[in-house]
Amino acid sequence: MASRRGGRDTSPDPSADEQKPKRPGNRQSRSCRVCRIRKVKCDRVKPCQACCAHGHPSKCVYDLALSDEDFHPVSQSDEIRNLRTELKGLRDKLQRRGEYAPAINRLAELERLFTAIRSAPPSVVERLIWQIRSTKGGHGRHDEGSFGASAGDRAWPPLGNVDDSDDESHFDFNAGQWSSGGYNQYNAYGPLSYFPSERPALDVFVERFVDAFSPEVDSSSGHAGALRAAADIRMFSPMISSAFEAVSLTFFGRTTRDPRIEASGMRRYTPVLRNLQDALRDPERSRAESTLVTVTLLLAFESIERTSQAGVTAHAIGAVRLLQHRGPENHMFGVEHLLFTELRPYWVGAALVLRKPSFFNEEAWKTIPWSAGTSTKDILHHLLDLAVEIPGLLGEADNLKAIEPTTPPDDGDLQVKREQLWERIADLTQRMQQWKKDWVDSYPAGPPREVDFQTDDDDNQFPIFHCRDLRTMQIVRPPTIIYPDLRLAQSMCVYSAYRVILSTIDNRPEGSVTLAEKYQLGCDIARSLECYIRRSPGNMVNRLALPVRVAWEVFPERGIEREFIKAVFVLVGQRHSLRLWGSSMPELSTRAGSP
Repeated sequence: MASRRGGRDTSPDPSADEQKPKRPGNRQSRSCRVCRIRKVKCDRVKPCQACCAHGHPSKCVYDLALSDEDFHPVSQSDEIRNLRTELKGLRDKLQRRGEYAPAINRLAELERLFTAIRSAPPSVVERLIWQIRSTKGGHGRHDEGSFGASAGDRAWPPLGNVDDSDDESHFDFNAGQWSSGGYNQYNAYGPLSYFPSERPALDVFVERFVDAFSPEVDSSSGHAGALRAAADIRMFSPMISSAFEAVSLTFFGRTTRDPRIEASGMRRYTPVLRNLQDALRDPERSRAESTLVTVTLLLAFESIERTSQAGVTAHAIGAVRLLQHRGPENHMFGVEHLLFTELRPYWVGAALVLRKPSFFNEEAWKTIPWSAGTSTKDILHHLLDLAVEIPGLLGEADNLKAIEPTTPPDDGDLQVKREQLWERIADLTQRMQQWKKDWVDSYPAGPPREVDFQTDDDDNQFPIFHCRDLRTMQIVRPPTIIYPDLRLAQSMCVYSAYRVILSTIDNRPEGSVTLAEKYQLGCDIARSLECYIRRSPGNMVNRLALPVRVAWEVFPERGIEREFIKAVFVLVGQRHSLRLWGSSMPELSTRAGSP
């Protein structure tokens, strides 16, 4: 008999159990791993908003388990792709209706302008910017092909001399954005001078910077996608976004020789630097992906602006310390992996300037960042695995030199330390020479070749290198070294530079590098510059900054060889708008006691 309480039947109803849906025993996690650990709400997007807000978008991982439900987190890239498809559909629908022809024409005009500013040479960009800033609101319209098409029919003043005080729409250099005095629903589709917000202009500046510092290249040129990947995630981090805007405005102003745009970027630089300093003091933010990206961007900023002689090295050394703080396990995936691996020559260069044992020489830093298979080591990284030993040898040599004046010449301990150092130098030298045999002499695309000279053209003049024939001491024009690709050219220049740096402490009685061999290594760098600089896209020329500075120090003062290097400094500094090169880069010196 069914039990009753207060006249109500409380016995279990078998049919109710059948109607209640059964939860699977092994459900798939709908929240990402980080949100579950933090016990916060996850929006189930990959990367989710919470991970982006904390500066770790690459750590947003969903644990998958067996389940009857087919749940998959939404990918940000898929979401963007879907939005673009939807936008294209809406644009096609509007075009079919024919009701918004001015809007369609305006969109097409802006897209052409965006493409032109990204890819056009500086002289053409100057004309475009002049046209944008000098157009009077409401006084006629541009022809369909006005920008660029009729450039030769008008006298275009330099950007720095344009008087736009009476323009109704111009770039506000104090605010760092486009403003429009007469903007309304009618003239919104009018001349190019009317930008409804700052975003289109700033995006153009960012894309221009990314194209220069992170050009799209294949593996034979060396990977260069780190900053481009960082730009793709700037929407998730206000600090990254602000850093990109500051650096991009400064670079654009330098490129177009417009001091007002450059000054606008400089004004944005100080708050970014202050925000970065606050992040570095915070235990959690200091390990965030956004902090590493910002440090790297400010290193690029210093190569453009060179705010002080110690600016580049200070940022590079700061980046190295940040890498150590983060640990090798945090550079296995995503943007963090790209920033470590692509810029590894810079990090090793900073360690060489410090002349102290480096954590990069630890086995974990040679293996863990590649352990997930995100990328594989190529010819240059195998050389860097050897080069990370040089800073420790430099520091050991400095220590011996410091105690020698106060130690008797026949002191046994001093002699043992000196011989141990010589043995390590000889061993590393032998392994570097073996690297050259294994990787360069049998390079799949072919080894380097010598040619009498490369063809000069009127638009791309390059300084001519002369040196001395050490047998006759006559000044000669040696053959130019050409390479099948840029990666081999970079690797060989870096190899010669490392050999020279190591030779500065190689004072073995027998087997040491002679002055003639050191001079030849410097000449090899100089003879390789034309091939690399002519062919390197964007500002990838920065990858030879350390080798060029090392070659400068090899050659005698006031010699014809240094005149060539000086001309290269000037050429790159002007052509690529890099004040670091224009300064001859004394801060990159690896000599003891250098700035």
